Amino acid sequence: MTHPAPSPSGDSQDSARAPHLQRSLKTRHLTMIAIGGAIGTGLFVASGATIAQVGPGGALLAYALIGCMVYFIMTSLGELAAFMPVSGSFATYGARYVEEGFGFALGWNFWYSWAITVAVDLVAAQLVMAYWLPDVPGILWSALFLALMFGLNAISVKGFGESEFWFALIKVVAVVIFIITGLAMLSGIIHGAQGTGVSNWTIGDAPFAGNFAAMVGVAMIVAFSFQGTELIGVAAGESENPRVNIPKAAKQVFWRILLFYVLAILVIGLLIPYTDPQLLRSDVTDVSVSPFTLVFERAGLLSAAAVMNAVILTSVLSAGNSGMYAATRMLFNLATEGKAPRALARLTRNGVPLYALLATTALAALCFVSSIFSPKVVYIWLLNTAGMTEFIAWISISVSHYRFRKGYIKRGLNLDDLPYRAGLFPFGPIFAFVLCLIITLGQNYNAFLQERIDWVGAIATYVGIPLFLLIWLGYRLARKTRFVRYSEMTFPNDATQP
Repeated sequence: MTHPAPSPSGDSQDSARAPHLQRSLKTRHLTMIAIGGAIGTGLFVASGATIAQVGPGGALLAYALIGCMVYFIMTSLGELAAFMPVSGSFATYGARYVEEGFGFALGWNFWYSWAITVAVDLVAAQLVMAYWLPDVPGILWSALFLALMFGLNAISVKGFGESEFWFALIKVVAVVIFIITGLAMLSGIIHGAQGTGVSNWTIGDAPFAGNFAAMVGVAMIVAFSFQGTELIGVAAGESENPRVNIPKAAKQVFWRILLFYVLAILVIGLLIPYTDPQLLRSDVTDVSVSPFTLVFERAGLLSAAAVMNAVILTSVLSAGNSGMYAATRMLFNLATEGKAPRALARLTRNGVPLYALLATTALAALCFVSSIFSPKVVYIWLLNTAGMTEFIAWISISVSHYRFRKGYIKRGLNLDDLPYRAGLFPFGPIFAFVLCLIITLGQNYNAFLQERIDWVGAIATYVGIPLFLLIWLGYRLARKTRFVRYSEMTFPNDATQP
């Protein structure tokens, strides 16, 4: 049975009895939710292609640079989410500190992005399962895993948090074992890697190969690999103690992910020469050439392909599970703010927005289109349509934080009263905004450099930008909204505001 979410202006006693979002997520849940969304096929499969294109040094530089960008995005989000922990945070921050239509467009685009990402992961699960059972129709696996994700999200937020914790832990353990194995090979404890070490950094044009255009292309791949870290902002509204747990999780997530990525890339670059043609193959369907698989096999672990396939399947399901949660909470938040049908704000007794979950599941069911077209074609198509909106969310975090801090100071409020304060302001959000904008606009610049412009590829890549702008402009014209002035900004618990 579902119930309407309590109105902020309603009677406090009735609100206390009414179903509400449960603040059940602990720091370990928040940390693993973000790690679970960020460590996936980008690291396990596509990392080899980044090394092959720009060399081991170029790949390390790209991961370090994008890692810094993500760090500033996470600190910006940490300051906002700790100060105002709401489910579906990006839309609320954008509406309150930038412009109401901006928040509206951001919320709907974010919901669409993650709901489609669930569909992407379900199609990827079909491709991965074909490794073991090629004769079983892929649509059956999508149906099974979609039902599993729905069930985990429908039980309670604690059920989701626990499942995501263990999903993500499997991936973390796999990366740690890989790094330990690689270091053991480099130190000679495990034999099987000939001609490794610093020598692989001097082969050909190493450590830096390729030109500037190749570096930009790799930066885009790396940025995609880090997507998902922002999910702790969506989970802020259900955090046990957001003023403490959100900043703690934001710090831990960045350093852990950067540690995993940089060390993993360093190990791969030292053990496998960037000229190895197997590194260029980065298809999720070909786990046998995952750089992780290659290193494990050279260490004498003959069943490495099967093990890594299981880890990649876990990664896909974990990302899909996180996506289902993020999209559902964003849609719920839009409904509570009157920017989506009110029925989507109804909660079960366990505090789950069931109707929002059902709407998200319906869009994720686009994965079943793979029964009509090739699963590989559907996978690429859905991936392209979802990718851009993630970068829009990152840009919005930087813009919202910059304007939030400026407005906070303008009202004469004390920065020491913030539960968490991001460092290096205003450099941090400005740096993140500029770099993220460059990556966003340059995602498929090659489409315009050919003899004949690849309009199909360009539209598939950039369709998210005009869609976002059209929704924003449409809302602005319909509601006659305008940018929020710093002097008009409101802040929770601000006794000086009218």
